[in-house]
Amino acid sequence: MINILIGIVGLSLTIWIYLLLFRGWFWLSNQRINSNLQPLNNYPSVCAVIPARNEADVLPISLKSLLNQDYPGDFSIILVDDQSDDNTGNVAQEIAENHQKSQQLQVISGQPLASGWSGKLWAMKQGIEQAKKIDNKPDYLLLTDADIEHHNSNLKELVNQAKTENLAMTSLMVRLRCDSFWEQFLIPAFVYFFEKLYPFSWVNNPQNKMAAAAGGCILIRRDILEEIGGIDVVKQALIDDCSLAAAVKAKLQENSPKPNQGIWLGLSEKTLSLRPYDSLDSIWNMVARTAYTQLNYSPLLLIGTLLALTLVYLVAPISLIIGLIIHNPVITILGGSTWLLMTISYLPTLKVYQCSPLWGLTLPLIGFLYGLMTLDSAWRHWRGKGGGWKGRVYVNS
Repeated sequence: MINILIGIVGLSLTIWIYLLLFRGWFWLSNQRINSNLQPLNNYPSVCAVIPARNEADVLPISLKSLLNQDYPGDFSIILVDDQSDDNTGNVAQEIAENHQKSQQLQVISGQPLASGWSGKLWAMKQGIEQAKKIDNKPDYLLLTDADIEHHNSNLKELVNQAKTENLAMTSLMVRLRCDSFWEQFLIPAFVYFFEKLYPFSWVNNPQNKMAAAAGGCILIRRDILEEIGGIDVVKQALIDDCSLAAAVKAKLQENSPKPNQGIWLGLSEKTLSLRPYDSLDSIWNMVARTAYTQLNYSPLLLIGTLLALTLVYLVAPISLIIGLIIHNPVITILGGSTWLLMTISYLPTLKVYQCSPLWGLTLPLIGFLYGLMTLDSAWRHWRGKGGGWKGRVYVNS
């Protein structure tokens, strides 16, 4: 039995060594937009498309941040009021009027949800179609959520990066709110796990097939979006941002065996999400909404994921405790070393979120909770209650 435990914790340690050294250095959290690029001689036209369903409370901050962008080129905004019942559309228009920016904003009333579409994507579809009707069709579309506060040079930095590096799609993982206890406990880990699943350095390598994006802030060339078939190609996707990125990158790699253009994903500390997650329940629902979707609704992948989470996150502290109890130095050292590597890997993400390094010691417990959220996501799907968001429930087979 002792030898079996040594073998298991040794395997866990080996996995962590691989993750730290050979998984795209994901844990460094060092993919950031270059804000020091030389200004462009001519800035392309951009149209922001904002799907908004019951967002009246955040628009005074988020919409104002877009209206006040320091962008030298032509910039317009289309907000799609997606069947809101909180006066979202009127609030948006009042904000634009109060800032003398009415000509920059167009609010359209969203049509009832069409069959075969998720709500957010259906609203985006309508906004994108409206953008095509602008006399001077935009060169780029900024697809952003209604709860995102953009720092005043965000758009200029995105465009500079896109044009300088010949990018078809540029995306930011905005800084999620991290104020409450539960946010500090679980939100940095959400970003950490996302980076581990989609190493940003691999995403940003045109030769690598890895593709991902963060839906809160995506700048995409209008022509490449049309080339892949429009937003329609991901119309049923609950994880629409990564699905869109995969479609774009596949098209770029198909166009050339050695593509000279790509996609880019990085972290932002200045563009912020306003969405609060003050309770365990709110974070639980955010994760459970799409966790099983990420596993392609596969029971086998679910079992494999839960076993992997146990091996990667729980074996180390359990082994350390057992080793101390039975006075076995090998098990103690292996368990402690594994837990130490795990903690070290989490520190850069905690630094991004200005959280105490001591939170790093909680990663095993966090991994356990995220495993339960994933299991609950599958349970909701099996009961036909998966994918609920903004009062809608999407059932995928």
